[in-house]
Amino acid sequence: MATAAVPVRTSSRFGPKHVLFGFVALMVGYVLVHNESFLIHRSDPAWEHYHPFRWWLLPHGVAGACAVFLGPLQFSDRIRQRYTKLHRVIGRIYIAGALIAAPLGVYIQYFEERMGGPRSFTFAALVDAILLMLTTAIALGFIRSGRIQQHRQWMTRSFAVALVFVEVRVVAGVTGWERIPGAIETIVWSCLAFSLLSADIVLQMQELRRSKPVVRAQVAAS
Repeated sequence: MATAAVPVRTSSRFGPKHVLFGFVALMVGYVLVHNESFLIHRSDPAWEHYHPFRWWLLPHGVAGACAVFLGPLQFSDRIRQRYTKLHRVIGRIYIAGALIAAPLGVYIQYFEERMGGPRSFTFAALVDAILLMLTTAIALGFIRSGRIQQHRQWMTRSFAVALVFVEVRVVAGVTGWERIPGAIETIVWSCLAFSLLSADIVLQMQELRRSKPVVRAQVAAS
């Protein structure tokens, strides 16, 4: 039986991953302009709403921003291969950000419930926080035990859940559903349900792309 060398696969400078994270960057930009612009306008009426729990909102916002902004860097092959220490530092900051932002988000929503907000939103925040903390903790456990492939898979799921915050605001703002009573809650639950599914779709697509060169090499060798 003839044998054939398996070609070394080099990562392209631009691929589906870059398109995906480019789209994430657009969503984050939209949210900053559409939903978070009050941060640079001290006279914005939104400050009156946030004032009672502002000191809880500050660490929640900083931790969540670290997770959302640093998350994509964790999936950079170049950083992971060439700058291992930087990759680890970014990973630790991401994990800390996710594990801090999640429970604080639940408490803030509970605080808003006491101000007249619906309890159903508190339950949605609780489910979101549990998913984020659980996927992040599993990813941490795998990397501490040296199981890198499983760690990457669960980090993908963790980041997908972290993006729910951004996705809800984009969907609500672009569609105009933010002006419809009760629509936001439906969007939240829909994004939560879709988060893990979308992560596994991405993982399966990556697996198919990795397996194609191996399959071609095996066919050529047979």
